[in-house]
Amino acid sequence: MLAGDPEFRHEIVHRDEHHVVFLDRYPTLLGKLLVAPVEHREDVIGDFTEQESANLWRLVHRAGAALRQVVPTERIYVQSLGSKSGNSHVHIHVAALPPGVPYEEQQTAALVWESAGLLEVPAEETARIAGRLRAGLSTGRVRPAGLRD
Repeated sequence: MLAGDPEFRHEIVHRDEHHVVFLDRYPTLLGKLLVAPVEHREDVIGDFTEQESANLWRLVHRAGAALRQVVPTERIYVQSLGSKSGNSHVHIHVAALPPGVPYEEQQTAALVWESAGLLEVPAEETARIAGRLRAGLSTGRVRPAGLRD
């Protein structure tokens, strides 16, 4: 995606010299984000200095704060997944669990395709969410979710 391969197009909501934030193409929860370094890194701890790690997690925090203002949220989930066998580039998942989800469907069950299923989000809704997230990440402020754009 970072190299511009059209097969891996994602809705980018923030990009700077060091990081990118984009909407997951295959979300299980509305507005699910991925935060990643631009430079290829494979170890979320070992491949970063303490300052680089702090900068990455600061952006994760900002992304989660923006996300909770854009979609209904009971809790923000954050996790680093990947494998040297596939999807080796460090990326942090930031997902908003909506209110009212039964306990047995929360936590990892809410993030796994096999149990949660993939959401089919219409393109116009994806664009609306992306626009609000872009605004929130660029200014640090997001309008409350109930307001119209």
